[in-house]
Amino acid sequence: MSDAQPTPPPTNTVAVPITWRTRLSPRPGLARLRESWVAVAQIVTAATCAYLIGRYAFGHETPMIAATVAISSLGLARDARPRRVAETVVGMLTGILVSEALRLLFGSGWWQLAVTLGVTMLTARFLSASPAFAIAAAIQAAIAMILPLAPVPFSRLLDGVIGGALAVLVTALLPRNPLTVVQRDARAFFAGFDAAAARLVTALRHGDRRRAERGLEKARGLQPALDAWRTALESGQSIARISPFLRGRRAELERQARMLHAMDLAMRNLRVVARRIVYVCDDGRPLPVPAEALAELTRAATVVAASLDDISEEPVAREALLAFARRLDPARMLPGAPLGEQALVSAMRPLVVDLLVATGMPPADARAALPRL
Repeated sequence: MSDAQPTPPPTNTVAVPITWRTRLSPRPGLARLRESWVAVAQIVTAATCAYLIGRYAFGHETPMIAATVAISSLGLARDARPRRVAETVVGMLTGILVSEALRLLFGSGWWQLAVTLGVTMLTARFLSASPAFAIAAAIQAAIAMILPLAPVPFSRLLDGVIGGALAVLVTALLPRNPLTVVQRDARAFFAGFDAAAARLVTALRHGDRRRAERGLEKARGLQPALDAWRTALESGQSIARISPFLRGRRAELERQARMLHAMDLAMRNLRVVARRIVYVCDDGRPLPVPAEALAELTRAATVVAASLDDISEEPVAREALLAFARRLDPARMLPGAPLGEQALVSAMRPLVVDLLVATGMPPADARAALPRL
């Protein structure tokens, strides 16, 4: 009997020490500044102009609500689509209207504040399913109730309209660059896609079920990155529709929308492939041919990701995928192999189609590129 201790399995997890320099690094803060300076400019412009219009055009002594509505409508959120801004404005105007009406009827005080908040939030919940809509209405209702009584009834409602109109106008005339956020989120998704596929390739080369399960977990964890990409893209497209300054970005945003739809399907099919890999790795036998096939597919997906920044990479990725697709016949690639391995190669076929569609190829042509089974 040997006294040698078994060698622990290799791990790909490495502890990353967090030092005081990491905690005090200015880089995260500088990154936030780069991402937010346009939003800050929008807010400052809209709030200041709303205040000036309320104060000097309409003679309101304290047009605070005009400024607060503009600030709250825009915010620093990544989703700055005009529809969301308009919905927030409507919510705040609802709160101001209810507050002004109840104040005329019952005056102001602690119990009037409680009644106003209750009526406002119930009304807002009836009008919209969005919790943010009700909260925005309640905040403005509280401000309108607590402030001193305005000389003219419902003048604060006019202030709210001014602030909301400025918020929507600034969204169109001082738009945030949508492509910056869209491409960043798209790159994050492709990085996760590549990491999941690379882990699955390693699992096939070693016949390692544990690595295959981790690759499956990574593939299942891609949804938040895809959702972030979709949110940024939908926001950018909404802004581009109303902004004359983003007219030239519409075609690129449409291309990104096509890529996103295709990669959504590719992500789902990668999970199917990953589940097959978990199954075939159960006996611990290396599978070099399927591993090399998936590795080739992963390299092509990397070129698809590169086309986010350089559209000239699209035809390069398409040709690489077409060359791979023409050879993707399980019987020829794995003659005499078990059905499980051939089913794994067959599961890669829809994934190839999705990646071809991401490069701009029509779905019918992408499917026709595969050999008939």
